[in-house]
Amino acid sequence: MASPNAVFTELVSTTFRNHGKEFIDNVSRNNVLYAFMMEKGNAKTEKDGGLTIVIPLEYEENNTYQRYSGFDLLNVGASDVFTSAEFQWRQIALSVVASGREIRINSGKSRIIPLVKSRVKNAIRTFRNNFSYDMYSDGTLANQINGLSALVADAGTGTVGGIDSGTYAFWQNKVQSAAAPLQGGGAVTVSATTIEQDMMLPLYMELTRGDDQPDLCIFSNDWYRYFEGSQVSLKRYASDTGSQTAKAGLQYLWYKKAKCFFDGGSGIGLSRFYMLNTDYIGITVHEDANLSVIEESRPYNQDAIVRPVIWMGNMWVSNRSLQGIGKT
Repeated sequence: MASPNAVFTELVSTTFRNHGKEFIDNVSRNNVLYAFMMEKGNAKTEKDGGLTIVIPLEYEENNTYQRYSGFDLLNVGASDVFTSAEFQWRQIALSVVASGREIRINSGKSRIIPLVKSRVKNAIRTFRNNFSYDMYSDGTLANQINGLSALVADAGTGTVGGIDSGTYAFWQNKVQSAAAPLQGGGAVTVSATTIEQDMMLPLYMELTRGDDQPDLCIFSNDWYRYFEGSQVSLKRYASDTGSQTAKAGLQYLWYKKAKCFFDGGSGIGLSRFYMLNTDYIGITVHEDANLSVIEESRPYNQDAIVRPVIWMGNMWVSNRSLQGIGKT
């Protein structure tokens, strides 16, 4: 059936396409983690689909390593060194809607453009705010993506990607607790004088494996104040010209090779920081549902047009042991 207002439906599609880059930047302004992954290319599209998102893992060393002499028998046994983490596809939808009355009042291409743009921008803001929250969630709400609270859990354990870290210790993330610190000793009272030496450094050492080192620290606002306070005589703000974080207007401080941001208001809990190696954490999105505008629909009992916008993907981790959280 032909569209009752082809201008409206065409403009929704074209405006969303034209706002694609702006959408990324809008998300970045409110969500450091998404901006950083976009910058590194860790938000990837998937064309072929499949029932789940499968992430191959190397979890064990080759067990045939041996020292030998002369005619000693060599170990030629097979080594089981690979497995996979499996993440479910999660779906998100929102709709750009206009009543027939609105469309008729705004008839004429030049008049309807502001209506469409306002609806699209509202949809972008709505997605940004809710997706930001989801990226820090534990993924327990219906159809919710896995957020950091699941992938880098407060207890370091849990079943993630179908792998039970209680059974397979290699799949546990690191936890630096102020109440029971990794380095031993008494509880840490977190402040500007303790956060770097007593909270961050022990965790950083646990997460460093040769040149595999954390590259991103995300703080709640309260603990970022402590971190910045610890850098009073040293701090230098920086931004990368041309990068997603720079375009988003985000400044950061360095901690060794890691960029440090605050992200309060985006879903991160109070009194915590995440220390991440983003070589092993990312988002997969199906290319056919990457904020894609699908065909219009018309409610049978309403004078209106609806253009749904859909997203399908999930957040994943491929090495939990190189991800850490600092908390009370």
